[in-house]
Amino acid sequence: MTKNKIIMKKGGYIYILANKNKTTLYVGVTSDLKRRVYEHKNHLNKKSFTHRYNLELLVYYEIFINIEDAIAREKQIKAGSRKKKEDLINSVNPQWLDLYDEKSSHSEPIR
Repeated sequence: MTKNKIIMKKGGYIYILANKNKTTLYVGVTSDLKRRVYEHKNHLNKKSFTHRYNLELLVYYEIFINIEDAIAREKQIKAGSRKKKEDLINSVNPQWLDLYDEKSSHSEPIR
């Protein structure tokens, strides 16, 4: 008898971070949003862009079933203008609140 193999695909997230003055944005992709934003907030990589510009506010994220779709979406967002990124954030988070605490206690998407 042949056993069927179940291949589990890992999901992913795209996210946008901002600094407290909302002057700089960072678009990223990860398979573990809670861990990755924790790393940014705690400046664990001292040579990173997010450390240099003090990007600690999770202002936007999307959840994907597989990481490949998340990577494609990250590239799409990065290719867009600052205005398009701001419009995306404003569509679900007009006050640019830090969504990290929300994400830490919930697993459903914000949009």
